[in-house]
Amino acid sequence: MISIRKAIPSDLADLLHMARTAFLQAFTAGNKPENVEAYLAEAFTLNQFEKELANPASTFFVAELEGEIIGYTKVNQVPAQTDIHDPESLEIARLYVLEEHLGSGFGKRLLDTAIDFAKQNQKKYLWLGVWEHNPRAIRFYEKNGLRIFGSHPFPFGDEIQTDYLMRIDF
Repeated sequence: MISIRKAIPSDLADLLHMARTAFLQAFTAGNKPENVEAYLAEAFTLNQFEKELANPASTFFVAELEGEIIGYTKVNQVPAQTDIHDPESLEIARLYVLEEHLGSGFGKRLLDTAIDFAKQNQKKYLWLGVWEHNPRAIRFYEKNGLRIFGSHPFPFGDEIQTDYLMRIDF
């Protein structure tokens, strides 16, 4: 049985391990290995995750299956948001599920948790950035009511990639 709950400091080591694994599964194909490693070394460190978990404007939700973290989402309110900085919005900064659990409904449960959290906090919409070369994720978000409304540059190692910005209004 899957459960979804807010992450706590004692989750950090398991959360980081799962997050790094899921990131590698999602972004190794189609990217230079040195850029993947550079991004992991910057964004997926214990120190960075400790800072993010301690930030009152960010919330992590973890999906657990039989006591193991198999997915997570990180949501940001202002001022932690990466792009839009609208106090009436909630950003999904990350939403990952381990590859072996893709298609099993866990991603939707995490997305629904983020949407519920946004509504509980009286937000008017939820938004996120998704890599333009990730058609599976784009289809997933479109199927769940988000639509593309723009794009932004995303620095990734020695490249500037493009993320589509997607949103759902409440």
